[in-house]
Amino acid sequence: MTTQPEQVLENNLINQLISLGHKPVVIKTEADLVSNLKTQLEIHNKKSFSDNEFERILIHLSKGNIFDKAKTLRDKFVLQKDNGEKEYIEFINQDFWCQNQFQVTNQITINGKRENRYDVTLLINGLPLVQIELKRRGIELKEAFNQIQRYQKESFATNNALFNYVQIFVISNGVDTKYYANSQKQSFKFTSFWSKENNAKITQLDKFSSIFLEPCHIAKMITKYIVLHESDKMLMVLRPYQFYAVEAIIDRVNNSDKNGYIWHTTGSGKTLTSFKASQILTNNPKIKKVVFVVDRQDLDDQTVREFKAFDKDSIDGTDNTKMLISQFLDNSRPLLVTTIQKLNSAISKAKFRKQIESLKDEKIVFIFDECHRSQFGETHKKIVNFFTNHQLFGFTGTPIFVKNAISKKSIKQTTANLFHDCLHRYVITDAIRDENVLKFSIEYYNVFKSKEGIEDIKVEEIDKQEVYESDDYIELITNYILANHNRKTHNRTFTAMFCVSSVDILIKYYELFKAKKEAGEHKLNIATIFSYQPNPEDPAANGEIPEEDYQMAAEPSAVYTHIPHNDKLDVYIEDFNKQFGTKHSAKDGNTFLNYKKDISKKVKNKQIDVLLVVNMFLTGFDSKSLNTLYVDKNLNYHGLIQAFSRTNRILNEKKSQGNILAFRNLKQNTDDAIALFSDKNAKETIIIAPYEEQIKAFNKAYKELMLIAPTVDSVNDLETEDEELEFAKAFREIMRLKNILSSFTEFNFDDTYMKAQEFADYSSKYLDLYDKIKTNNAKESVSILNEIDFELELIHRDEINVAYIMKLLAKLKDAKPEDKAKQKKQIIDLISGETELRSKRELIEKFIQNNLPRISDDDEVETVFKDYWEAETKKALQELSTTESLKQDKVETIINDYLFTGRMATEDEVLDALEQQPSVLQRESISIRVTTKIMDFIKTFISGVD
Repeated sequence: MTTQPEQVLENNLINQLISLGHKPVVIKTEADLVSNLKTQLEIHNKKSFSDNEFERILIHLSKGNIFDKAKTLRDKFVLQKDNGEKEYIEFINQDFWCQNQFQVTNQITINGKRENRYDVTLLINGLPLVQIELKRRGIELKEAFNQIQRYQKESFATNNALFNYVQIFVISNGVDTKYYANSQKQSFKFTSFWSKENNAKITQLDKFSSIFLEPCHIAKMITKYIVLHESDKMLMVLRPYQFYAVEAIIDRVNNSDKNGYIWHTTGSGKTLTSFKASQILTNNPKIKKVVFVVDRQDLDDQTVREFKAFDKDSIDGTDNTKMLISQFLDNSRPLLVTTIQKLNSAISKAKFRKQIESLKDEKIVFIFDECHRSQFGETHKKIVNFFTNHQLFGFTGTPIFVKNAISKKSIKQTTANLFHDCLHRYVITDAIRDENVLKFSIEYYNVFKSKEGIEDIKVEEIDKQEVYESDDYIELITNYILANHNRKTHNRTFTAMFCVSSVDILIKYYELFKAKKEAGEHKLNIATIFSYQPNPEDPAANGEIPEEDYQMAAEPSAVYTHIPHNDKLDVYIEDFNKQFGTKHSAKDGNTFLNYKKDISKKVKNKQIDVLLVVNMFLTGFDSKSLNTLYVDKNLNYHGLIQAFSRTNRILNEKKSQGNILAFRNLKQNTDDAIALFSDKNAKETIIIAPYEEQIKAFNKAYKELMLIAPTVDSVNDLETEDEELEFAKAFREIMRLKNILSSFTEFNFDDTYMKAQEFADYSSKYLDLYDKIKTNNAKESVSILNEIDFELELIHRDEINVAYIMKLLAKLKDAKPEDKAKQKKQIIDLISGETELRSKRELIEKFIQNNLPRISDDDEVETVFKDYWEAETKKALQELSTTESLKQDKVETIINDYLFTGRMATEDEVLDALEQQPSVLQRESISIRVTTKIMDFIKTFISGVD
């Protein structure tokens, strides 16, 4: 009962899945799987297959990799029958997804490199399309993920490789449950919880299963909400907020002619969401065209590439308005991607307008990317006036409200004015909580030497434009960036942007960086780009990021007028050409655009260390390798959030947060922006704890490390893999916190309990352990240490539990007589100080007193303790049942159900466990007392015990 919670979890899940409509089937081997597949395909296709015919089907199904099989699943197969006739065979009904055959089985055994037995499998039409792996409560969810990764290497591709048809994996330890698409490139970071429409996470397995694994829903996820990423040849599955957004748009189109917008925070995957919405809408026979609209040509190119990555045949980029018109008139092309400028030209210029007159009354759905930038006034009016049967949908990470609207002619345009209702919200606090984007670390360089050089003045107290434009100030900031850039970017592992107040100031900074590099003061690669229209900052600027207008409207071949600052831009582009062997220029819109695209590419490839900008790249630019933004300009509201969000894309363990280093007083602006776009109390969610709090966390982690390996040499004395695992986890936490701390400009090991050399020494031992694991893997030996990610999974939390206490008990047994009392006290104090262990103190003290002295071999401590604990558990359960006159089997059922669902039994269920029913007056008090005792039993004997 209590010793096999994973089996209880599995049994209860299967029963739940059966109740949801999955039919149970016994499948234990590959042969069983193939036999069942034949039967189910015959039922689904309403046909029978001879052995030879089915063999041809099986050969077809066996071909290709995971990505190929995902296509095979969705395509029909032309079967050559024995009599020479041909028939179409369907493997899954995509149009009516509920009309498939659903089954559930468990413990299928496949023999590959090793024999593997899978927990719970959902089959649709006989193909295993959902695989569920379970772990006991208290076990890291990452272990289930790692197990699936091992299956992929060892057995999924064995024999007919039918398990490569799995579309979605589900992993759970009962308390936490996540899902993800089948891809060998998948990282644990991209697993997702399911959630409600309001973004409230659903983590308990039973609640997750009742919604996500319900037959119609899981079939819909597979048939509608998995995307085949063509360029990477991998499967992607929508996260819940993306699912709800698409569903909301589809519902709006089907049941209303009103517009709407989606508020999904920057970095949350709006392109994937908008693609899926667009793709599904193109299948609506009532819709003539779906037009995806962006407001910059570089984004047009980027979006076309991204859309093509999802479906290479879905769209084609439009080079000019003439091409856009031809695509409007092409009935075979339901989805277009274009810029607002080209669309404006198409409906404004008579020669174009006349050609698409025939479409003006057709149903056209427009989807606007980054619609917070689409305050396009007259163009918006032209679109809605020309297309009489239109419907508009916008995507934005930072909507325009009245508070942050830019007034034009006394009229404040808001997102709601243009797009009506917000159909779904997923704000930055949601994304950070779900670990889909990173928090920000914001530091203010708030000391500036006065002109007299006598006293320090806080930046907050300086409000004179001439100070920010002075050569002394420019020099000071430049030196500060050079001194701290390596720290901020982890020794140039990442890149940075530096945004300044005007082109004039940018030129000063660029020239200084360049001069210092020529003088040998740094080796950073500096590049810049700015609009070659004059764009100086107004002294009264409100911190908004204005839109650059390159006049790239519909005809990008137009010749540009030579204007101020262009000479400098030509020089800087030539610097870029010399550095990278390119031939860019800014003679016209096309060449300038090519330069901009190349800068974007080189920032992403980490070839540029610092990109100097005024406004460009502060919105719409997405680079996972960029982690730092230096700010020497006013920013506020959506401009501030957009700029900051260039830094917080998730990449790897080393990128633990987005770094903001501000040289202006942006504290209040930051607070105001956070309040507007999330919640007034969200600051702690969005911004990482300050330096002092990080130091406290580091020191605490160091103390825990000392309990496991108090000296560097003591790591050599770790005798079991369990002990090594504990050390690896403890030091992994140290490295995680050090990784965060090292980005603070003020960080010094002198502020911690740990010495720098000590950290280095422990690092060597940690790497030695990692080398040992690699050696074991090469020998194909199974090790529990494979279940730890040595690249630092940031979500991990080390806990002191009973298993850890056992390690201390083994050390206590061999301690010198004069040290035993001290070590025993340390163990008892540790137990007393931990909430989960306090209830176990008496039992552990009893074990130390009565059992530990009789153990002759250290290796027996764990076994003896386990036997002791099971005996005490049985005795306590019998005592509870006897004292309260309970049916022991009913109590076990209550406990098992709690372990599975996390929900304690109702009053009626508790009372049903009594040998005799109490009177009406006694029912409540007895139920409360028994429930409390059962919860105490679980807390003492089950929780925290591996």
